[in-house]
Amino acid sequence: MKLATKILLLAVGIMLASCSKEPETLSARQAQAIHSGDECHLCGMLIKNFPGPKGELYTKTENSVKKFCSTRDMFTFLLDPEYKKQVKEAYVHDMSKAHWKTPDDNHFIDARQAWYVIGSTKKGAMGKTLASFGTQQQAQDFATEFGGKVYSFDQITLKIL
Repeated sequence: MKLATKILLLAVGIMLASCSKEPETLSARQAQAIHSGDECHLCGMLIKNFPGPKGELYTKTENSVKKFCSTRDMFTFLLDPEYKKQVKEAYVHDMSKAHWKTPDDNHFIDARQAWYVIGSTKKGAMGKTLASFGTQQQAQDFATEFGGKVYSFDQITLKIL
């Protein structure tokens, strides 16, 4: 076989292989710092003006982060039937490491792995909020001190909110 034929076959093979590949998926994105001018995606309030854990998420179709003034607002968006299957990554503050009045953005954790306390005496941007924690024990300790009930991510529904 001539060299030119081999090169042509190699080029055709490369083109066919590249055409058959699945589209690349977006890699996992990380939580972003919340800045003083950032507004809640759901209600439009300035996020930094309020205490308690905040939330962030990315949808499968957008690269920009959606930031929320409270975990409650984030869950309201995330559990909406229109968006429920669109969310790719979601993050919340780990309140076992963050101060309630001014949560530190270095302590975001995967919202799907977090544990939540609903019904505590602690208030967030929209009044009662979901206190988020890295472990079930941390959530239980918080519930013992401030009231409320502990839930995993999958147990939270719009009805509970």
